[in-house]
Amino acid sequence: MERHTYGGEEESVMNRNSWMEGKTKVDDASDNLERLGMMGFLGKEGTAKVKMEERGHWGSKTEFLLAVAGNVVGLGNVWRFPYLCYKNGGGAFLVPYLVFAVTCGVPLFLLEMSMGQYTQEGGITCWKRLCPIAEGVGYAGQLILLYSCFTYIIILAWALFYLSFSFSSQLPWASCTNPWNTDDCLDLSGNRTINGTDRMNSTSAATEFWERRVLAISGGIEEVGSIRWELLPCLIVMWVICYFCIWKGVKSTGKVVYFTATFPYLMLLILLIRGLTLPGAMEGVKFYLYPEPGRLSDPQVWMEAVSQIFFSYSVAVGTLATLGSYNTYNNNCYKDSLWMCLLNSGTSVVAGFAVFSVLGFMAHEQGAPIEEVAESGPGLAFIAYPQAVAMMPLPQFWAVCFFVMIILLGVDTQFVVMEVVMTSVTDLFPAVLRRPGRRELLLLLFCLICFIGQLILVTEGGMYVFQLFDYYACNGTCLLFISVFQSLAMGWIFGAERMCAVIEDMTGMRPNPLFKLCWLYLTPVVSLVSFICSLVEYQPLTFNRWYVYPKWAYVLGWLLALSSILLVPGWALFQICTGTGSLRERFLKLCQPDLALSLTRKRKAELQPQLASGAPMEVLITSQQDLADR
Repeated sequence: MERHTYGGEEESVMNRNSWMEGKTKVDDASDNLERLGMMGFLGKEGTAKVKMEERGHWGSKTEFLLAVAGNVVGLGNVWRFPYLCYKNGGGAFLVPYLVFAVTCGVPLFLLEMSMGQYTQEGGITCWKRLCPIAEGVGYAGQLILLYSCFTYIIILAWALFYLSFSFSSQLPWASCTNPWNTDDCLDLSGNRTINGTDRMNSTSAATEFWERRVLAISGGIEEVGSIRWELLPCLIVMWVICYFCIWKGVKSTGKVVYFTATFPYLMLLILLIRGLTLPGAMEGVKFYLYPEPGRLSDPQVWMEAVSQIFFSYSVAVGTLATLGSYNTYNNNCYKDSLWMCLLNSGTSVVAGFAVFSVLGFMAHEQGAPIEEVAESGPGLAFIAYPQAVAMMPLPQFWAVCFFVMIILLGVDTQFVVMEVVMTSVTDLFPAVLRRPGRRELLLLLFCLICFIGQLILVTEGGMYVFQLFDYYACNGTCLLFISVFQSLAMGWIFGAERMCAVIEDMTGMRPNPLFKLCWLYLTPVVSLVSFICSLVEYQPLTFNRWYVYPKWAYVLGWLLALSSILLVPGWALFQICTGTGSLRERFLKLCQPDLALSLTRKRKAELQPQLASGAPMEVLITSQQDLADR
């Protein structure tokens, strides 16, 4: 467009044609010039003084699928799902897991991916275009991702520290002859049976390596202590790796995931085959999957199932919307969502066989019940599994395989989350941040701020702070609250029928009616009930089942949780209070999607006769809103 006649007939015709052709103002190059001109970045002759970088797309469909797989398949599939399965009824746990996957996980997965692909916007601005009153959902999701960036990468630093010791002639967590060991240290690497008295009055060599060598853990969160200078280089290395994985946006991210998203599966397959060939492996597998139907009457089992779904599917935080926004409009996000959900859950189940076959071997070698050696979270990755590896032939090789898998599973989740945050911020300020070199500087600043804030996590009291963030700031309660508003906003305000029409237009496939039912009723109801139950069943955080945090730490934890929860209603209230017009007019305006959103082919055909007859632009735009009520 050569020139702009603001407020005139020419602009009206331009907007009408662009709207009918399915263009969006955000991605249209002429509109970028228009916004730059209004901000004073244009010269006298209308030529931009700065070059705007294109937002870009995935280089191929494979890059997108690998990026999504790398994000949703993470540490939780290996160290959380198997433990929850054995703890909550074995095979019976799959019943609530599948119920919540069908009613919440898969519908929200498809919804978020479709939102991003339709709007071509990140986790915040997609809400601004689809349902402005729910924009706080986007901000809340990004805040939770920010907390995740703050804590998640420290796990990778621990794993890198372990990996560096895996090349030793003797694994340091396999014996009690090291300077950090105490008189109570118990060497479990030998092929001997340990009686119950010895086990109760002693600490394993793997536990002492973790607590006394790696963490040098203090007596409580009040005792921060000094920085663990050996861990600091590991943390720096992981930040440098993550920075260069995404510093060029999807151009670099799409290439890196070819390795980071596929190699962990090779490592998992190797560990699975090795685990199943060990003595006692079948006992571990039976313990993992043996069904206990009676456990289904325990509400806690259902609560842990829904939390696992929200964590492992990465819903309610805007990650999927951002990744989907780099797709072309006609990508089949419907099939992609179903396959990615299947891959995620399938990986969790297979990982359980790899983990519990090894734990069964360890229990067999020690003559101990499996429940005494089973752990979840860091306890599995840094105590139980290393201890089992130390009892195998060629322990160094298996230790390297395990920690390489842990690092790669975590690193692609970490840098994808960083990419999501960067994209969301860039989409908020495209005129400023899409200039050459700006993204790299912003990413560097982001990494430095997170790194400086993380220094407390590599102190002697850092583990207590880590657990505080993990338990409160990134917990399932926050995700459940956000998902309630997310499903209500898209199901009732934007319209579930309209969303189905959009997906059909993009993919050529009409979503199963179950998705519409979930968006309207099942997902918000299930999420709300689960949110209330999580508050009723709340248990204060403890460390190692004995350390009770001081009251101020619990207050801090709840403030971290409320910081994301209150953003959702708080942002809506702020928009209503600062808008113009009557209260009703403000509310209705915030419930309307962006008028520049592209129409479906069916809707274009319906409006074509009115356009051909010369109907005013205002009439056509108003008629767009009728789709939600049809």
